[in-house]
Amino acid sequence: MRTPFYRFFLHACLCLAVLLAPNSHAERIRDLTTIQGVRSNSLLGYGLVVGLDGTGDQTMQTPFTTQSLSNMLSQLGITVPPGTNMQLKNVAAVMVTAELPPFARAGEKIDVVVSSMGNAKSLRGGTLLMTPLKGVDNQIYALAQGNLLVSGAGAQSGGSRVQVNQLNGARISGGATVEREVPTQFGNENLLRLQLNQEDFSLAQRISDEINRRYGGGTAMAENARVIKLFAPIGNAEKVRFLADIQNISIKTGPMEARVIVNSRTGSVVINRHVTLDACAVAQGDLSVEISRSNQVSQPDTPLAGGQTVVVPDTQISLREQGGALQRVNTSADLNAVIRALNSLGATPNDLMSILQSMKSAGCLNAKLEMN
Repeated sequence: MRTPFYRFFLHACLCLAVLLAPNSHAERIRDLTTIQGVRSNSLLGYGLVVGLDGTGDQTMQTPFTTQSLSNMLSQLGITVPPGTNMQLKNVAAVMVTAELPPFARAGEKIDVVVSSMGNAKSLRGGTLLMTPLKGVDNQIYALAQGNLLVSGAGAQSGGSRVQVNQLNGARISGGATVEREVPTQFGNENLLRLQLNQEDFSLAQRISDEINRRYGGGTAMAENARVIKLFAPIGNAEKVRFLADIQNISIKTGPMEARVIVNSRTGSVVINRHVTLDACAVAQGDLSVEISRSNQVSQPDTPLAGGQTVVVPDTQISLREQGGALQRVNTSADLNAVIRALNSLGATPNDLMSILQSMKSAGCLNAKLEMN
């Protein structure tokens, strides 16, 4: 038998659990924003991979591989006689890409991605020779070299072939060394800007108000729905501490914007949990057009009338429409109800795209519709 004290103790425990539960709508500023100017830079280079087990480029079809190898050998003091037909099977021309992180210093190691640009069958077991990596300003910022790591596997024999994942792409962990640093003005100015990951006037104002509440009025100011201006200390050490404290501030975020993402290339439709529907009626039918063509021979009726025998095309066009019954879509206030309502239409993903567009135009879809 449960006594009144037991019920009181149970109620008190539940209330304490609710009070101590973390706020699921509070996020740190570091998760909501980025610092303007603090970003990575893309690097690109062209190089050669050697040591392949007969799976390299076919040099007759990729002359740039032979030309690149000749240029590299000439730089090493080896002269290839003109007109030499080098039949190489263990060399492949590749493109090398990397991301130079912000504040990277000379001597730091970064990862690189190697991709075949010829007709090599596989890069497994290959070694990338020294490749300069350039930025958008055509300056060399890193040098890449090392053994390739290919995640795919494959075998071929007697006309049969088995392959898992890609064999023409590889990675080199720490395969590039930074040689040049990207100049930055981070420590020279006291004006910084935070950029929201998604534009939101209310969120920008809440972040600005919270920073001003902690550091005094005038420290932060929301310029628009995406950018928040900060007045930070001038020194590097003070500025780092200032940003570290600001990025750890928790901000209560409102409900996420209702969105429907439609990818017309893959036929996928993604709906978040804030999408709702108003009651409406939908009629969706499949329209099929069939065109058949046959040739018929037309001859003159009178043999001596001077007519000619000709071939006349006979084209038949038929139109067939299936379905099209008017169906009711009930008001849906949560994601499960939205899914049930849309599934009740029995539409394919391609049909669902046009249905959602029509619902949005009619005002029945309470969400932002994005077409990719």
